[in-house]
Amino acid sequence: MTPTRRTGRRAGAVAALALAVAGCGIRGTSVPVDAGGAPSRVSCKAPAAGTAPGTPGTTQASVYLVCGSALAQVERTVTLPKGSPDADPRLPTARALLTELQRRPSPDEEKAGFSSALPPHLKVTGPRSGDPSDALRLSIRPDDLPSFALAQLVCTYGASTALGRTHAAVLGGPGDDTAHRFDCSADVLANPDIAENAGWGDPLSDVG
Repeated sequence: MTPTRRTGRRAGAVAALALAVAGCGIRGTSVPVDAGGAPSRVSCKAPAAGTAPGTPGTTQASVYLVCGSALAQVERTVTLPKGSPDADPRLPTARALLTELQRRPSPDEEKAGFSSALPPHLKVTGPRSGDPSDALRLSIRPDDLPSFALAQLVCTYGASTALGRTHAAVLGGPGDDTAHRFDCSADVLANPDIAENAGWGDPLSDVG
C-alpha cells in the first residue's frame, strides 16, 4: 500500500470518528423530556382575621388547619352563641371552634395552602356523669377520626383561652369508653399522623 493511500484512509477514519462523536449525545436533543410537574409550593402564611376585634358577640381564636403535611395556626374571628352570663362557656366555645374547623377555608387561606380534615357531621357535647369537668364527648370515637382531624381538634381546643389553654384536650366518644387526654405537642403539629399511634391519648388515671 502506498503512503498516499495510507494517509487517505487515516484521514477518512478520523473524519468518520468525528462524525460519530458529534452524533453521540453531545449536541442537545430536540425531543421533549417529561421530568414530571414542578413541586407545588404553598406559603402556609395565614391571612389576617376578617372581622375587627372587639365586635360584640365575637372573639379572636386560634384554630389549627392542615398545610402540607403539618398543622399551622390561623387566627379566626369566632362568633359565640348567646347564653346567660353565669353559664359555663366551655361547651359553646368548643362547639364554635368545631364549627370553624368544619368551615371551608377562605379563598385567601386556600391560596396559602390551608385545608381542614374535620368531618362535617361531627358534633361535641359536654362531660357525662363521672367524667372530669374539662372532658368533651364527640359523636365519633377519637380513635375513629382521621388522624389529621383529631390533631386539629386537640390543638385548637388546647390553644383556647376559654377552654383553659392547656395545650391538650380531654376527649371521649359516644360510648362508655373512658375519656383520654390528648396532648398537642410539637411532634403532633409537625406530624399529625401521630394520631394513628395507639399510644397517643393518655388514660386519665395515668396523668392525674
